[in-house]
Formats: sequence, C-alpha cells, structure tokens
Amino acid sequence: MKKILLSIISATLIFNANAQDIALPDSSWSIHGENTFLINQSSFSNWAAGGENAFAANLMLNYDFNYKKDKWSWDNKVIMGYGLNKQKDRDWRKNDDQVSLNSLLGYKASEKWLYTFFADFKTQFTDGYIYDDAAGTKELISGAFAPAYLSFGPGMAYKESDNFHFNVSPAAARFVFVGDDYLSSIGAYGVNPGEKSRFEFGASFNGYYKREIVENITFENILKLYSNYLEDPQNVDVDYTANLLMKVNRFVTVNAGVQLIYDDNTMLPYEEDGVSGTRPALQVKQILGAGVTYKF
Repeated sequence: MKKILLSIISATLIFNANAQDIALPDSSWSIHGENTFLINQSSFSNWAAGGENAFAANLMLNYDFNYKKDKWSWDNKVIMGYGLNKQKDRDWRKNDDQVSLNSLLGYKASEKWLYTFFADFKTQFTDGYIYDDAAGTKELISGAFAPAYLSFGPGMAYKESDNFHFNVSPAAARFVFVGDDYLSSIGAYGVNPGEKSRFEFGASFNGYYKREIVENITFENILKLYSNYLEDPQNVDVDYTANLLMKVNRFVTVNAGVQLIYDDNTMLPYEEDGVSGTRPALQVKQILGAGVTYKF
C-alpha cells in the first residue's frame, strides 16, 4: 500500500510539472485541478496521561474537465484519494481509498435548467480489511472493483452557479460489480452468491453546494441519493460528504472532512451482547489534517 501512495504522489508531481504547459485545442474547454497532501502526526514520550504514537498521510486529487459551447455543456470531475496510517505495534493500514468519476452532459432548456444525461463510476484502489488485533487476524471486506458502482441515465439539472447545482434522474440504471471471487461467493454488496454483478433501476439525485463561511474558510457539501425501483424502493441509498477547507496561505491548508454512507445491501459485521452477525449500518469516515494544496 505504501507503493500505491508513492506512485500516486509521483504521478501528481509529474502532472503538476507540466500543468502550466497544457495547451487546449478548443477554448470551449476548461481544466482545473486541486492536489492536496495531508499529514497528521502525534507522538508521546514519558507522557503521564498515556497515548500511542501515530502517523497518517493522505493524498487527494480533485480535477475538473469542463466543456461549454452554445447550449451544450459537458462537466467531468475526477476525485481520487488514498491514505495510510501507522500506529505503534501495528502495520501500515489504509484510512482512505476512493476513485470517483462523474460526467454530466447538458443541453440548456432555460436560464438555469438543463436536459441532462449523467454517468457516475466509483470504486477503490486496494483491498480493505476488518482487523482483529487481539487474535492477530484480518478479514477481507472489499477490493478494487469489489465493489464498483456504475450509474447512468437521463434527467434534468438545475444550475445556479458552479457552487450550487443538482441533477435529478427518474430513470437511472445502476450496476454493482464485485470482481473478487471470495466476496462474490458470499454475496457481498447485494449480488447473488457466486455472481459478479447486480443490476438496479431507479431514481438518482446528485447535489453540490459550496460556500465561503468567512474569508479563507469554505464549506463544501456533496449529496448522492439512489432508490432502486426493483427492490425496496423505500430504502434510499445515501452518500453524503462534508468538507471544511481552511486556507492558511497560497499552498498550506487545513482540511476536515466527514463522509456518511448508508446502503442496505452492504452488510457489515457486528457483535452485541455476545451475539455476532452482519447487518446494514451507517458508515462514517473522518479525515483531519494540515498539508500542502496545489491548484491550477
């Protein structure tokens, strides 16, 4: 996993070195990017209150490739993140792992409304585990393309500005892929045991809102909802991300983020009162760190 993080950092540095030289063949295209490298560290020595040494490093890439000409627009966003943490007496473990590709083709219907066709793809880079430190074991729960989600469909979008817009698709197809043989065999992420994919058809909502609270402090919200008409449409899948971005100067930032996911097809292990099993549950991920951000 350390090699993965180093490879992403190297690729980012190479890309940034050439970013200023990008020549767009068509002025209708615009390209913007933001690369952030966060570090979080704590150490203790003869500390009466106790504590464990810990170190975490996260790399996050956020790129926009947008086209606009006459009544047509085509907005594309690429988000990638990977992070590792190390605690005393434990090996390196990941604390972030995401690949998200979003595309929205639009044709202007009125001043702020568009006819649209969207496509979203989401997966991760490496295997994920649940660790049992007492027993010294770990259990595989995810991997690259296990799961992977591909959604697409027609809809309507409202765009107030680049900082506030949403898209609604009442006829959205979604494929859930589980490429790992073991996870497929146990029916992970809602696929039938032994199968590698699952088809869903339903309604999709993607929303984005970003505002500057005070100077140099920005609050960003990303909300994704999906209801599967074919099975339990009342159980809406939720994916919400909130990011608080604090700019110290041109390059140094402090970032705090939380992501909440609920999917009733994702079964997670639990243990209560001596009883163990699996069930759907709210997934929560939090990241806080100071680091370097490069924008272009």
